[in-house]
Formats: sequence, structure tokens, C-alpha cells
Amino acid sequence: MTTLRETILAALHTRLLALPATALRGEVLPERVPAEGLLILRDGEPGDPEVTLSPLAYHYQHRAEIEAVVQGSDRDAAFDTLTASIGIALAADRTLGGLCDWVEAEAPRPVDLPVEGTASLKAAVIAVVLHYTTADPLG
Repeated sequence: MTTLRETILAALHTRLLALPATALRGEVLPERVPAEGLLILRDGEPGDPEVTLSPLAYHYQHRAEIEAVVQGSDRDAAFDTLTASIGIALAADRTLGGLCDWVEAEAPRPVDLPVEGTASLKAAVIAVVLHYTTADPLG
């Protein structure tokens, strides 16, 4: 039996798979970054829920993370295109098909990472806040 949390994270990963960049989940950064860019979804932290008692419900603001990475001579434009495509994909359905109450990304904080012998990487971690309610913190 799959939990609501896993179902939501899988739906978010599926949304990222539709983008032109390579989208992975929970993987390590590969040796080579694809030309179209790379996205790695990290499960993140569900945090402490707010609890209502009647009926019993746990209201989460789960912070998943998307690592966005590009490499190449025009990495600034590629990074901008990639992060904008994430925003468009999330805005297309803020509930991930009714699984969440709301999904919203936070602004990226890009950094340039030098790589010896090749073009540097431009990367950022983009926090995605998933608002959802469940009847059981383990379910």
C-alpha cells in the first residue's frame, strides 16, 4: 500500500519527467550533465504537521527539493529556461491532480560550480512546498 506522501512525490516526479531536462529521483549527481539540463528530486522533509482533532487530521507543509543543474557555454540562459519550465509545469496543476491542497516552488538561489577541465556548472536547489492532509502521519 503506497502512502499519500509517496503518491504525491511520485506525481511530482512524473511532472518533472515531462520537461525536456533529464529528471531523476533520489540519485547522485552523474559524471556528465545532459545538454538539456538535469533535475534531481529529493524527498525532502515533511516537517511537523498541524493537527486537528475532529476529525483527526495531519496538515503537512512538506518541503521537497529539486536540484537543477546545467552545464555549457550558455548556462545562464539554459538555467533560466530550465527553472522557468519547472514553474510552468507546477502552475499548470497546483494540486497534482487533486493529491495536494497546493504546490508552490520557492525562488532558486543559483551558484556557479567550477569543474576542472570542462565548463562550470550552474546549479540551484529549488524548494517545493507540498501542502496536503492525511489521517495518519505514517500513511
